[in-house]
Amino acid sequence: MAKNANNKAGKDKGKGGAGGTIALNKRSRHDYHLEQRYEAGLALQGWELKAIRAGRANIGDAYAMIRDGEMYLYGSQITPLISASTHVVAEERRSRKLLLHRREIDNLIGRVQRDGYTVVLTALYWKGNKVKAEIALAKGKQAHDKREASKERDWAREKQRVMRRHNRDA
Repeated sequence: MAKNANNKAGKDKGKGGAGGTIALNKRSRHDYHLEQRYEAGLALQGWELKAIRAGRANIGDAYAMIRDGEMYLYGSQITPLISASTHVVAEERRSRKLLLHRREIDNLIGRVQRDGYTVVLTALYWKGNKVKAEIALAKGKQAHDKREASKERDWAREKQRVMRRHNRDA
């Protein structure tokens, strides 16, 4: 119990047990229509895992591409710890292999090549002691779609305020 109390202050909420979020890519939800989501494992090196535990992962520009029939993650940044990577040449923006089932990879390849989808990284999280990536098939939003989504969010917020005020007065 004391272990969890100490753990709440850091970014590493899920280190010991269930699934804690490491990093979210909120921009992907704003820039794309997300259709189908997949959970993928990540092939990481030891120094990368230590850096992720220290909260040094940035996935703002991350996307997945197919290379030689496999899925790889590009654009994610894991800044190395000075103490953990003294004996290794650490490349913080290297491509990392995504671990998916063959049928999932084939489905993604078909949708990307046939229908013009993009595969974006939406989140990194802990599942047990493993780092998992949530990737999504996405279509880019036009500027008017982004404005529409913003208006809908504002309207929903305003509606909640009015309902709260109405319930309080009644």
